[in-house]
Amino acid sequence: MLGILGNKVGMTQIFTEDGDANPVTVIKVGPCVITQIKSMETHGYNAIQIGYKQVSKLKLTKPELGHLEKSNIVPLKYLKEYEVSNIQDFELGQIIDVQNFNVGDHVDITGKSIGKGFAGNQKRHNFSRGPMSHGSKNHREPGSIGQGATPARVFPGKKMYGQLGNQQTTISNLKILKIDSKENLLIVKGAVPGKPGNLLSIKATNRG
Repeated sequence: MLGILGNKVGMTQIFTEDGDANPVTVIKVGPCVITQIKSMETHGYNAIQIGYKQVSKLKLTKPELGHLEKSNIVPLKYLKEYEVSNIQDFELGQIIDVQNFNVGDHVDITGKSIGKGFAGNQKRHNFSRGPMSHGSKNHREPGSIGQGATPARVFPGKKMYGQLGNQQTTISNLKILKIDSKENLLIVKGAVPGKPGNLLSIKATNRG
């Protein structure tokens, strides 16, 4: 299903006719340009590649410029591919914007979460702490992390302290409450990953 790229503007709230306050995220999306169409016959699957945010030629490598110039597309900073069921509905250079979405639609939004630096097990994995009474020497330590003689090692993937956040995260099934076609804004209910200005990928929720 076709998606679109945009940037997080920030959060606010809007009120319904009943007076209920809804927390919402404002996202400035597109306009995006279709830069490549991939077909089942040529590539083994149907997909649309879109580009977002025009930049100077100096910002791109020669292969990136060559790829875009082949389709007579201006230099674009971001490229993203979305699988589609029917490529006949699209053509090179076609503009994708908020008009491709409707109020009431549900979308999945992907972006990089806020990086929170080095964190311990309690904060990173919601582990419980040790006793806080006098004499306890295990307040926030991780405790035992593996067996002794067998297997005599720590298995990969063990939940331990380390970097928290700063990884790709998807929030699913967010409802579009409002669309501003003039300013290219999508207003969705709830929070999305990252800080204001964060690059986001928005695509319709697959309801199977």
